[in-house]
Amino acid sequence: MLGMMFETLITVDEARHGLGRADWQFVDCRFDLRDSDAGRAAYERAHVPGAVYAHLDDDLSGPVLPGQTGRHPLPDHDTMTSLIRRWGLGARTQAVVYDDMGGRIAARLWWMLRYAGIDRVAVLEGGWPAWTSAGLPVDQAPAQISPSEYVPSFREQEVVSASELQAWLGAKGAPMLLDARATPRFLGEVEPLDPVAGHIPGAVSSPCADSLREDGTFRPRDALRDEFSSILSDRAEGAALVAPVAYCGSGVTACHLILAMTHAGVATPRLYPGSWSEWCADATRPVSVGATTSK
Repeated sequence: MLGMMFETLITVDEARHGLGRADWQFVDCRFDLRDSDAGRAAYERAHVPGAVYAHLDDDLSGPVLPGQTGRHPLPDHDTMTSLIRRWGLGARTQAVVYDDMGGRIAARLWWMLRYAGIDRVAVLEGGWPAWTSAGLPVDQAPAQISPSEYVPSFREQEVVSASELQAWLGAKGAPMLLDARATPRFLGEVEPLDPVAGHIPGAVSSPCADSLREDGTFRPRDALRDEFSSILSDRAEGAALVAPVAYCGSGVTACHLILAMTHAGVATPRLYPGSWSEWCADATRPVSVGATTSK
């Protein structure tokens, strides 16, 4: 088992075999949008032995520029490189990332590491609750990490900009656009976080929460494959030749949708990192409300 590579999901039973191994690294991504200090405090109380902590705002996001970026823009390349080295990660490291929200935050780091050329990264199924429910070891001590010298090879083809999306609107063969937010936000019925409600014109609703069971683990792969295949079957002629694009409110839970689709084996969407919070910051960009008809 320890010779295997885990690239999407990993169970607690599989992950426990990596404890204490120099070529494995756990990363705790617990975070609460309502209290940005809560995740770090939870980590300090107890975490998987040897895990380092990744803060969504401080580590997994770059500076917010009002009116220009979304709420969680990607860090620049130098910052990502510094983080990866500080956490001791490299191309041969098996990274295991976890949170307590069904992977909604951890998937952001999963995506970032893949973007930086690291494929051996998996989200812990069920996260911290599954780990503790299994009675597995926990620790309070800060991780002792030997920094790496990893040189990332960033996969820019995995990222789509707002200007690219705007140029594609209404174009024949444009990639399918998937919105990972909850359906009421997609429809424009509510908007708890951003100043404008609605979605990017032509987008299709595919809430990331639909990929999970009530216990925070992912639904069976076959069920996910059937559901995503049904969604993708609605793509317009020509769009099937290009990878779909995923977005959400700020570029975080869209990574969870990308993880679910990659795990299901149907497609690996590209990410629009700025997502809805960046899109709606520019009043000249078009907005739609209500349901999107099949393309």
